[in-house]
Amino acid sequence: MSEELPAHAERVLEAAERIPPGRVMTYGDVAEWIDEGGPRQVGRVMALYGGAVPWWRVVRADGRPLPGSERRALEHYRAEGTPLRETASGEPRLDMRRARWDGSDERVGGDEAHT
Repeated sequence: MSEELPAHAERVLEAAERIPPGRVMTYGDVAEWIDEGGPRQVGRVMALYGGAVPWWRVVRADGRPLPGSERRALEHYRAEGTPLRETASGEPRLDMRRARWDGSDERVGGDEAHT
């Protein structure tokens, strides 16, 4: 097996690395941002290669933590100050309205999308 990542995987992982602490992008957001593939392709890349990047910042659109990795993801979200909310049943979820990042404030000092 080659150690070189497919080009699409490299672009997905680079996008994940650029998401600021305390912010998230959905699988679909990442696909749109890199202008390639779709949510399933991004999810596949993250499942296969995402362990070396901040995987907890690439999420499902419903704000649920990644199944099977909920505790680890929540630890990261709390440490980074990622906006969370509780469901009616008391489950923690990402507050997607506040946590979602569109890439527009990527430059240092830009925080207008975090309000």
